[in-house]
Amino acid sequence: MAFRKAVKGTALIGGGAIATVFGLSQFSQYRNKHGALVQVQAAEVVPVKNHLPTREQQILALQTNSEFDVVVIGGGATGCGCALDAATRGLKTALLERYDFSSGTSSRSTKLIHGGVRYLQKAIMKLDFEQYRMVKEALEERAHLLQSAPHLSAPLPIMLPIYKWWQLPYYWIGIKLYDLVAGSQCLKSSYVLTKARALELFPMLRKDKLVGAIVYYDGQHNDARMNLAIALTAARYGAATANYAEVRRLLKTTDPASGKPRVCGVRCRDVLTGKEFDVRAKCVINATGPFTDSVRKMDDEDVPNICQPSAGVHIVMPGYYSPDNMGLLDPATSDGRVIFFLPWEKMTIAGTTDSPTDVTSHPIPTEEDINFILSEVRNYLGADVEVRRGDVLAAWSGIRPLVTDPNSKDTQSISRNHVVTISDSGLVTIAGGKWTTYRAMARDTIDAAIQEHNLKAGSSKTMGLQLEGAQDWSPTLYIRLVQDYGLESEVAQHLASTYGDKAFEVAKIAQVTGKRWPIVGKRLVSEFPYIEAEVVYGVKEYARTAVDMISRRTRLAFLNVQAAEEALPRIVDIMGKELNWSEQKKKEELETAKKFLYYEMGYKVKTDQLTDSSEISLVPSDIERYKKRFHMFDKDKKGFITILDVQRVLESISVQIAENTLHEILNEVDLNKNGQVELNEFLQLMSAIQKGHVSGSRLAVLMKSAEENLRRRAAIPVDRSGGGV
Repeated sequence: MAFRKAVKGTALIGGGAIATVFGLSQFSQYRNKHGALVQVQAAEVVPVKNHLPTREQQILALQTNSEFDVVVIGGGATGCGCALDAATRGLKTALLERYDFSSGTSSRSTKLIHGGVRYLQKAIMKLDFEQYRMVKEALEERAHLLQSAPHLSAPLPIMLPIYKWWQLPYYWIGIKLYDLVAGSQCLKSSYVLTKARALELFPMLRKDKLVGAIVYYDGQHNDARMNLAIALTAARYGAATANYAEVRRLLKTTDPASGKPRVCGVRCRDVLTGKEFDVRAKCVINATGPFTDSVRKMDDEDVPNICQPSAGVHIVMPGYYSPDNMGLLDPATSDGRVIFFLPWEKMTIAGTTDSPTDVTSHPIPTEEDINFILSEVRNYLGADVEVRRGDVLAAWSGIRPLVTDPNSKDTQSISRNHVVTISDSGLVTIAGGKWTTYRAMARDTIDAAIQEHNLKAGSSKTMGLQLEGAQDWSPTLYIRLVQDYGLESEVAQHLASTYGDKAFEVAKIAQVTGKRWPIVGKRLVSEFPYIEAEVVYGVKEYARTAVDMISRRTRLAFLNVQAAEEALPRIVDIMGKELNWSEQKKKEELETAKKFLYYEMGYKVKTDQLTDSSEISLVPSDIERYKKRFHMFDKDKKGFITILDVQRVLESISVQIAENTLHEILNEVDLNKNGQVELNEFLQLMSAIQKGHVSGSRLAVLMKSAEENLRRRAAIPVDRSGGGV
């Protein structure tokens, strides 16, 4: 009864606020109608190329074209969006990315496509119409993204648990306003849950003092694959797109009319070959995210910085920490930040932090940030769910490029919206904004470029434009993959949701397994649905390094760093065959990828949980028990065990494990890397496991299993066997 009264009161309180915002929402109706008209235009655009040009052909196009209309610097979501917008307007377009597409911030997001509940709250509380307009635009763009790449994105219900009665009307009003501002683009209406229903849908939730919950909807996507889809679509529409193409400097010429210098192109270097060449263009666009100021200083070294980088750390935990299809929002953490706790790729993603940082190409997650996220997660999960540090399977840091608007009177104020600026020499810069609004940012940028440089082109045609893989995709496409090719259902679902209608091209090159089932599709690692054929296809999608493959063509590095490391040797072998790598090159790729996992994907902070200085906090009885287990392997009382010791025990219980796998298992625990695991190292491991700092240790599981097997196989004494001869 109390719950019903609260909801009834909430409705009354919220009525006035909703009426206030309703008037603001009406101005968007014209824009919605206009968007529908543009969608018809987009449908009339026909891709120029049925087949993707190779990277070599793209580089040749960059070298041989006398002049492009537009050159875009930066292969993140915004840069690729600019290239797609320009190409679909009929402009001769080039796109240059120093590393790989989506190698920076665009692949390290929270994976949400959202309008920003938090910004709407600020807009209402502060009567900030600019913030309101930003949320409105983001919600419109959210709908576009979900429609343009339905295989890569989907609506996601997100639960906001309520632990105080007064919060129920407060948050209910805010979430209902969020629905209202979305208008006809609202994904699904939000709703209130009783305590019992909330716990039924999210059983891991903390029960004590829980009043109820509110559920609202936003979108979720595979960010790196979405970024890549935009780049590939731009390539199909004729844009010369090249990754590993670094801009060394801007080219300038003197304007005969004004006598002032004007940007007329870039000096570019093919990172893979070292060859340098000029790419000339009527307009150069700077869409480099956190590196915005470094390109602006190529134009004018005295220009003040506008980018204020902020680091956001995320962690990935096992899927059992969250329901399969329900996220969680912590709207007010201990330090005022917002934390999302979301299912993603059958795992659980938690984040983000928000702290000032230096601009770097290789941001590293810190133990402090990881522990902050874990601490906040513990606050919302039940006491029966032990949140362990060792369950962090991957962690990463992304740099969000917050900007100050140089055109604003208050140049110190951070702009939450995107900013388009044009320098005296004609360099167009797009900065700020968010993933969800990449298309609108690109539209505004190309509009500004056309006006500044008198380019011959019409209005934007990207609203309603379907991205790579979306055209013939359907939710049941995976069934055809299973029936036509003999793929595992899980693998088929993964291929369909990653490549859309291009999944058939991957299936066609999948290797025969030699098994009764599945017929084709050899997995890279057993617990993930990625198959070897994806590596071959990834090369066609311009992957040129092992890091490209484990982090952006597949998402292994973002899901489980140890699984990614296990898959690396096979990935390098396949890529080596496709790209004609020498043995030395393969070795270099392997080492570079391991370094990437170690520093940028959280492997270092994971392994730091078990170090030479780790304190052994075991009770004497546990120490004796673990010593006995250790000595079952160390028969010679050497004080350490090697691969040979482990193999001997495994053979005695008829278990076979490949030698290279055993080497990997021991190497996880071998702190001083001397090829053997000493007793002290083993005790440190068991102590770290007890404290929850380490989980999923293969050596610990293997030794415990072997010990149990040996005990079961122990000989029965003669005096208990009924006699003998």
